[in-house]
Amino acid sequence: MATLYLVSTPIGNLDDLSPRAAEVLRTVPRILAEDTRRSRVLADRVGSESALVSVHEHNERGRAEQIVGWLDGGEDLALVTDAGTPLVSDPGERVVDAVVAAGHAVTPIPGPSAPLAALVASGLPAERFTFLGFPARKGRNRDADLARVAESRETVILFESPQRLVRLLEDLDARCEPGRRVCVAREVTKLHEEFVRGTLPEALGYYREHAPRGEVTVVVAPTGATEDPDVVMERARALATERLRTGARPSAVAREVAERHGLARNLAYRIVHDLEDSVTSE
Repeated sequence: MATLYLVSTPIGNLDDLSPRAAEVLRTVPRILAEDTRRSRVLADRVGSESALVSVHEHNERGRAEQIVGWLDGGEDLALVTDAGTPLVSDPGERVVDAVVAAGHAVTPIPGPSAPLAALVASGLPAERFTFLGFPARKGRNRDADLARVAESRETVILFESPQRLVRLLEDLDARCEPGRRVCVAREVTKLHEEFVRGTLPEALGYYREHAPRGEVTVVVAPTGATEDPDVVMERARALATERLRTGARPSAVAREVAERHGLARNLAYRIVHDLEDSVTSE
């Protein structure tokens, strides 16, 4: 029986393609690709002359029968997505179901995965986690997704577009307990890779000031896994000191400290008051 290979491809840095994946891409007669133009770049890099066949969300159902036919004829095939591991928030599920039902082998070629890369670098618990993909944009489905994150006792991984990231952080901050930790991983393995770690208010404050670009993965800590209070206070004092040195009004500084670090307003005012004299006398 022929084999369908599920080949994980780089999420940014092309050097992350494994030798085994490169060999499969060179030897199969056809590569099933979400976007043939993008996959052509990778195929050319490894010296593959395989034909590229488009398989995306709009034609996957129709392609499945054709793919099974190729396998029935003895052709091994490779399925790739634009970046990362096939089927993970990407097309391929209908194809794999059809291939399994037809009795052909399905073999994964492991490699890059944006959710796992973001998780292991997040600094958050990684032993137990849930991947939810892109949250629903509105209505009851969005409410259900947000509630699931807020109540989760496992780390939760989400995808989000840069244009909707601030709204997602706002909605999560409104539903999660104070001090809930998060890591926003942006452009992982690419030139402008960035990890913003801290509490939800801290991440929200950062991205309100720095508009995000590129691929975004959000990792949210389990409920109850709040940050060490001493660390939060240290960060709050550092922010207050920085803002006071710029000449900002103490009341404005206190509001920002409270929002960014999820602190009660009166505690933030006390921090600013305690620092005000020492900063102004510098």
